[in-house]
Amino acid sequence: MMNTIIKLEETALFILGIFLFNRLHFDWWWFLVLILAPDLSMLGYLFGNKAGAFFYNLFHHKGIALLIYALGYYLSSEVIQLAGIILFSHSAMDRIFGYGLKYEKGFKYTHLGEIGK
Repeated sequence: MMNTIIKLEETALFILGIFLFNRLHFDWWWFLVLILAPDLSMLGYLFGNKAGAFFYNLFHHKGIALLIYALGYYLSSEVIQLAGIILFSHSAMDRIFGYGLKYEKGFKYTHLGEIGK
């Protein structure tokens, strides 16, 4: 039951991200191209689990995403707002699929539980 509630909540947040993106003046293909960009942070795992978890969590933390969006709003910069929206939307999408923030002991250990169980 809790898993379903989390997925519904994250789906609503993903829809919010699409809504916010729609308020910017970018073509839709930008959203589709950039939505997976935060996963480049997984390259941090090339330097070990600790670095991997740090970079993954940095790019998948919704609080950081919201701060970036707010900074873009404050500065009237749609590019910075876009970065925040992509980070936020991607993080919500990942959580829909069960990928949470990472623990330092390995990629499959997340705050939502172990991936693949």
